[in-house]
Amino acid sequence: MKQSIFKEIKNDLPASIVVFFVALPLCLGIALASGAPLFSGIIAGIVGGIVVGMASGSRLGVSGPAAGLAVIVLTAITTTFNGKYEHFLLAVVFAGILQIALGYLKAGFIGYFFPSSVIKGMLTGIGLLIILKQIPHALGWDKDVEGDDEFIQADGENTFTAIGKAFEYVTPGALIIAVVSLAILILWDKVLSKKHKIFQLLQGPIVVVILGIVMNYLYQKGTLPYHLDADQVVRLPVPSTVGDFFSQFTLPDFTALSNWKVYQVGAVIAIVGSLETLLSVEATDKLDPIKWTTPPNRELKAQGLGNILSGMIGGLPITQVIVRSSANITFGAKSKASAVLHGIWLLLSAITIASFLNMIPLASLAAVLLMVGYKLAKPSLFYQMYKLGWEQFIPFVATVVAIIATDLLKGITVGILFGIFYTLRHSYRNSHHMKDVVTTKEGREVHHIVLAEEVSFFNKASVIKELDALPNNSTVIIDCSHSKSIAYDVVELIQDFKIESKRKNIIVETVNFIEPAFSAPSAH
Repeated sequence: MKQSIFKEIKNDLPASIVVFFVALPLCLGIALASGAPLFSGIIAGIVGGIVVGMASGSRLGVSGPAAGLAVIVLTAITTTFNGKYEHFLLAVVFAGILQIALGYLKAGFIGYFFPSSVIKGMLTGIGLLIILKQIPHALGWDKDVEGDDEFIQADGENTFTAIGKAFEYVTPGALIIAVVSLAILILWDKVLSKKHKIFQLLQGPIVVVILGIVMNYLYQKGTLPYHLDADQVVRLPVPSTVGDFFSQFTLPDFTALSNWKVYQVGAVIAIVGSLETLLSVEATDKLDPIKWTTPPNRELKAQGLGNILSGMIGGLPITQVIVRSSANITFGAKSKASAVLHGIWLLLSAITIASFLNMIPLASLAAVLLMVGYKLAKPSLFYQMYKLGWEQFIPFVATVVAIIATDLLKGITVGILFGIFYTLRHSYRNSHHMKDVVTTKEGREVHHIVLAEEVSFFNKASVIKELDALPNNSTVIIDCSHSKSIAYDVVELIQDFKIESKRKNIIVETVNFIEPAFSAPSAH
């Protein structure tokens, strides 16, 4: 990272253009889903690309407005602040300050507590969700908001009924663009990119977007007997003058500093946004071909800086986002220059060529995203996770299903709960081990229980089960010589068993068992 960020420009430039085309409709769609001005999504994309891109320690991560925060933002703007967007912006600024504080407090370690199976499930779930959400756009049914990751949509439809309805309202012009674009992308990826370096420099998605613009132009001129409606193409605000462009920026209302709701909403945005960022960082690093490790605390500081600036000029909250990050990796980025450049393209396009970009069919972008989704959710990954065993496979599948059926954060929560279940189950089954039973000359069985190095409260049930199974008239040796820590509940259990064992004529011997009332171990 000490070298010039433009060292890999031949790879980063085409990748940045692809990410720009992916980010553009997402920025607009998330702003729409958040109940915020459309331009606020573009502002967040610009700041996330340029400012966070420069400040971040992530090699290939891309930041911008996040779908995972859309519901929180919508509720805050419409309900908490009664439509006063300037008050909400102050909450975004406060969220950024909190994130910087979390970075200095080294809270980034939280991201390491998420199991690998859940991270992989998150990536796969997002991949499948991208595919499911883009099918209607590919068919020409564009009522669903770009960037929406909710199963139940605002219009009462869900992900699957929206697909069903899309098949009832197929637009031939959009479908042709999507099918041709997808064929080009597959051909580019599987054949052409391996034939000549020109096809590696000129990425397939760029060709697809240019083709979409040309076909849309031919539709409009009547050269081809099809058409696209206004809601089937990109819709970017078009400023008529430089002053008109800058008039789209909004400043926060600092008179709301006395409103405690500003700090409440800011804290929620900081916590949820930080978690989403840390999860995306973990997932992006796993996708990175060289397995780069992003410093999590630096990432929190970078996101905080981005949110302060975004809130100050009218933008939405920012997180690192996996859809754009995965597209960045998929299409060949080699350094953070790609993320920075994509932010520059967003800025320049908003100023200069908004009307031209509004010629891009959503079907073209849907084809690009379908390819991204497939690369995230390859069928072979399910088999690989299955081969690793149920302890990996169940949390993985649970995360995938929950993300598709609810949203990103709820899906991750479900996956973590399954992960915790298997962790506790593993702990329960590994509290101790039994040595072979020995029988004395008098015919008395001797059972030897060796406790584990760490015996927690969660091991109590398995120790009880073992002690209850001891036969009458036997001897048990409870060996604590390997234990560094034994939870008080288990210590108390062993003490109680010493008393209860007399009723069953069981002799209890302990080795290095530390009685709570004494500082030194006592062996019986």
